[in-house]
Amino acid sequence: MTIREAKLTDIPEIMRIVAEVVPLMQAAGNRQWNNTYPNTGVFTNDIELKQLWLAEHNGEIAGVTAITTAPEPDYAQADIDITIPAVVTHRMAVSPRFQGLGIAVALLNHADEVARANALTKSRADTNTSNTAMQRLLLKAGYKNVGEISLAHKPGLSFYCYEKDILQPV
Repeated sequence: MTIREAKLTDIPEIMRIVAEVVPLMQAAGNRQWNNTYPNTGVFTNDIELKQLWLAEHNGEIAGVTAITTAPEPDYAQADIDITIPAVVTHRMAVSPRFQGLGIAVALLNHADEVARANALTKSRADTNTSNTAMQRLLLKAGYKNVGEISLAHKPGLSFYCYEKDILQPV
């Protein structure tokens, strides 16, 4: 498996993964994503900001995530000091064809590497309160649930916020 920065030419494959994942999320009661979000514009912006990463397995795109360093003001609702810079994992999806192969864990581990490369000591993420799979993944990866929040751009939904301490090399 390899992790690499996404390119604009990857967008059709990324959107195929989104199309595979959204019905499964919806069937599980998770309304975090739908037919309009995330979309090609969101992923294009992520690519232009050099914050979209892909996991490839045997040459095929298996998963995607955005790893940002922009502060998340909504995280102040949780037990987080948002003045401490951090990496934040967003928009993670793994194709159902590749689930169970450690793709999501590899993408989260890459977020840790981005944090270290930027001398950051915190990694954060949020997920819908209905997204039990992502909640288990984050806990397994060493994140702590630090509270429930709402997101200004997702009215009517509740999210759990997670944070992890990142050890820097000595």
